[in-house]
Amino acid sequence: MVTSPLFWADRNQHPLMERIRLSQRKGSYKIEAEALLVGEDLVLSIWGGSKPHIGATALAVPRPSLKDPTVTSSTSSVLTRVGHKEDEIVKRVSERISAALGRTAVVSAGVHWDFLGEEDVEAVRSICEELAERLIHKVLGIGK
Repeated sequence: MVTSPLFWADRNQHPLMERIRLSQRKGSYKIEAEALLVGEDLVLSIWGGSKPHIGATALAVPRPSLKDPTVTSSTSSVLTRVGHKEDEIVKRVSERISAALGRTAVVSAGVHWDFLGEEDVEAVRSICEELAERLIHKVLGIGK
């Protein structure tokens, strides 16, 4: 995991953004992720496999839960490229991050391996969700 602050050109000591780099492997599947904390918001890119790309992007915004207003939930909007299946990943990950951190979150993902079976697809989804949990714990530790 790598974190690095980005600074103004005048080398101001107050970071504009915090960058967090994570990776996770399960079996032969390795997923990479990089997050930028942009003010109070978060942008996350997730990629892996033989052809990293952008297959889907989600924007999630925190809000009070409809069932219990004392709990923070999230609502998302998703854009998906035709023929791509990352929409479930970006929806789940963006909503989880947004609700857990109380921040607007944008998540883009593009992972590709040829001939994945359902178990393999679930393994990739699981890796992405594990990365999201690790990111949440890392971010909660940054400002505290």
